[in-house]
Amino acid sequence: MSTLFDLTGQTALITGSSKGIGKAIAHRMAEHGANVVISSRKQDACDAARDEINAAVGREAAVTITANIADKAALQRLVDETNARFGRIDHLVCNAASNPYFGPMSGMGDEAFTKILQNNIVSNHWLIQMTAPQMLARKAGSITIISSIGGLRGSTVLGAYCISKSADMQLARNLAAEFGPSNVRVNTIAPGLVKTDFAKALWDNPDILKQSTAGSALKRIGEPDEIAGMAVFLAAKAGAFTTGQTFVIDGGATAV
Repeated sequence: MSTLFDLTGQTALITGSSKGIGKAIAHRMAEHGANVVISSRKQDACDAARDEINAAVGREAAVTITANIADKAALQRLVDETNARFGRIDHLVCNAASNPYFGPMSGMGDEAFTKILQNNIVSNHWLIQMTAPQMLARKAGSITIISSIGGLRGSTVLGAYCISKSADMQLARNLAAEFGPSNVRVNTIAPGLVKTDFAKALWDNPDILKQSTAGSALKRIGEPDEIAGMAVFLAAKAGAFTTGQTFVIDGGATAV
């Protein structure tokens, strides 16, 4: 394996990693030598992802630690148990997010708006505050936030979600400036339409899928694994001079 992408002996904590993009990132980081923590709210889903990854890489690379990202105490337990299990956290991937509302912002209630901002921004802030100190002390580490191309353009139906994803990009820029002198890197990945349960309404129906991908250069939906490679790059030596950036992976949707 090229040393540029070798994560052997390092530990990655990945939220929302029982399925979709999060699971793909965990799988590929484990494949490149990392120990990975699979985390989401559901124990059975986490255990299934853990077993799948361990079988694929041929070692006990993945462990399960469940947590609700809206619960600050649960996030602290997630960090504490990861440290107890592996002794350190080298890489944090904030992938978990929610979007309980689809429609114009004029019709959005306070509860849905607050939930989106909490889960997609505040929870990331909490988790970074809990994990960054050890990285700063070691003068090594990476933090990657999974954003969205929704954070780069307006929407009539996903307004609050897009606000939260734009805020994540700014969070990464702020922290990149703050943490840079201690050699801790912070970046975001902004996927376009990817075939996950989260986006199922946009790809499950062939007619809707055709409409959803018509404006992209590649004219197709992305796969979770097509996002995972960038997460490996940002954690590995290959990404050592990369911080404060947003990497768009969208099949050319924002270019056309």
